[in-house]
Amino acid sequence: MTASGKRHTRLTALGTAMALAVVTLAGTAPGHAQPEPTDTATAEVTAPGREYLVGRGIADATGEIAEVGMMGYGRLDQQAEGLHNRLRARSFVIVDAATDERVLLVVVDSPMIFSSVHQEVLARLADDYGDLYTEQNVLLTATHTHSGPGGYSHHLLYNLTTLGYHEKTFDAIADGIVESVHRAHDDLAPSTLRLTHAHLTGASANRSEEAFARNPEAERAFFPDAVDPQTTLLRIERRGEAVGAINWFPTHNTSMSGDNRLISSDNKGYAAYHWERRVEGVDYLDDTTPGFVAAFAQTNAGDMSPNLDLTPPSTPEDRHRTREIGLRQYEAAAGQLDDPGTRLRGGLDAATVYIDLSDVTVRPEFTSDSREHRTCDPAVGAAMAAGSAEDGPAFPLFAEGDNPLLDAVSDTILYEVSPELRQCQAPKGVAVPIGAMNELYPWVAETVPVQLVRIGSLYLVAIPGEVTIAAGLRLRQTVAEAVGADVRDVLVAGYSNGYVHYVTTPEEYDAQHYEGGSTLFGRWELDAFRQTAHDLATAMRDGETPPAGTAPPDLSDRQLTLQPGVVLDTPPLGGKFGDVLAQPRSAYLPGERVTTVFAGAHPGNDLHRGGTYLEVQRLVEGGWQRVADDGDWSTMLRWKRRGVSASEVTVSWEVPADAPEGTYRVRYHGDARSLSGVVREFTGTSGEFRVVTSGR
Repeated sequence: MTASGKRHTRLTALGTAMALAVVTLAGTAPGHAQPEPTDTATAEVTAPGREYLVGRGIADATGEIAEVGMMGYGRLDQQAEGLHNRLRARSFVIVDAATDERVLLVVVDSPMIFSSVHQEVLARLADDYGDLYTEQNVLLTATHTHSGPGGYSHHLLYNLTTLGYHEKTFDAIADGIVESVHRAHDDLAPSTLRLTHAHLTGASANRSEEAFARNPEAERAFFPDAVDPQTTLLRIERRGEAVGAINWFPTHNTSMSGDNRLISSDNKGYAAYHWERRVEGVDYLDDTTPGFVAAFAQTNAGDMSPNLDLTPPSTPEDRHRTREIGLRQYEAAAGQLDDPGTRLRGGLDAATVYIDLSDVTVRPEFTSDSREHRTCDPAVGAAMAAGSAEDGPAFPLFAEGDNPLLDAVSDTILYEVSPELRQCQAPKGVAVPIGAMNELYPWVAETVPVQLVRIGSLYLVAIPGEVTIAAGLRLRQTVAEAVGADVRDVLVAGYSNGYVHYVTTPEEYDAQHYEGGSTLFGRWELDAFRQTAHDLATAMRDGETPPAGTAPPDLSDRQLTLQPGVVLDTPPLGGKFGDVLAQPRSAYLPGERVTTVFAGAHPGNDLHRGGTYLEVQRLVEGGWQRVADDGDWSTMLRWKRRGVSASEVTVSWEVPADAPEGTYRVRYHGDARSLSGVVREFTGTSGEFRVVTSGR
């Protein structure tokens, strides 16, 4: 253990001891059964049997916002041109006060959590905290926004549309996650955890219902509308008041279309933003207190689309639809605050194992035909190349379902080259035998983590992929049966700790829709995950420690970077950086959009992580007060190159309905790079304008 790790371990032990002393002085030692207190603020302060220390933290994890490929839709043309709102990492440390056992849950506004990020975060946490936070008890999960910057994977398949690896974005994501963990660790305090469930419809639709209909009748009856409507809330209370929450609900974070060019946290990000900033008044630029932290995490969202008409949105509609789906998730989550639910008590546990997903022997009790089967080398199906027509198609030469010409060619070639792969992947029409390509260069991950976390009666099955609702139900039932839990209290935490694309049932796989074509390791991939989850669950039930297996290699020294960085910024001819090229009007009504154009510089010179590129300010008692920044939903920053090295930056602000009348202005904070590489800050300020409630 490092000296830093030893120091933090001692400090944590001291903090836990002090918290325990406070609880003991309140009337009892933790770990002893006590009567349930009444739900009043006074009772919570002196409540006997307070069992948890919980810490909350939030930090900026945005990455590059210009001239970087966006991640999710797989489109070469989707290059970022600015910022809609910042991406956040939200961390929750939960400690069993009786044993000092702990788990760390991190929800990141990010397309995926790749193994690259998982490894880096764990290494930094080891440097900072020794063995307090490891791969065993740290769960990193992504919201799966398709409007985040890419280029942060160590596997080539995911860096193709970003022209290689982007170190600045990788560092911003890792920095943001670790910073949020630091804040959560420092925020540890006696807290109560309550678990509730509700139903939410009108926020998801099954984009692959034909494949879903192939599943057994019992599973179709469990989801009669072909959607998973369960919305689960784990809320954190101090002194009888909610101070944080984690919500799990399955819907794709694809309300913003592939035509969008602004970095955005999409619908789950809006839900968190609305609860934190609009309802609770959290100031993201003030890191002195975490305030209220609300995370909206994914579960088994593989076939769940937020586009209820199963049509990809057009860009002019994006933000309206994004806000609406986000608001519905918020309302369903916040509506559970009045439900006392289940007060969780003690019993934290976590375990992680690494499996080589290309070489798992699946035992008969986990296969639909009760025979032993094996997974195989990963292969991309033609349906994967086609993309999901409901959320955003990819390559036009491919289709979901049958691709007769490609299937015939694929079968012929594989029959000669690898009949085993052909048999294992059938009926998939293999477009790319990507496992064979892995032998030359790392294209996709094959060794992946599978994790099980227990918080009282809540179980989280962390899977590094996109799990359909029927596949998720099988995983949940497998764990629930092993540990004797209510299936409602077992959740699949998809998009966690790594990424291997989709996980479908064998029946859905046979349909070879987008999800089945993206199930890389063959027809028995889900059953390999079920078998692993079962073994984790039984070991946890029996108090045993399963062998962790071999972690994947560190690939950080094998990265390709093809896109050059910023070389030079120049102001417009005859002007200077920060000049206002287009002033706002003199007056605006609520609901109108204020627009100002500045002579700017490339945003990649300084990502302003933890800060802002822009401010909207109001004149209050002779001084300027910030009322909005680039973390707000109401603002947008759009960057455009002019000529070779000049930049034009457009800052806009939609005046909120509740904006008070008064005098306002817009400020833009930029950073310009000279030919010698020196970067200098500058600021541009618009002319003043009035916000009025009526007239002009």
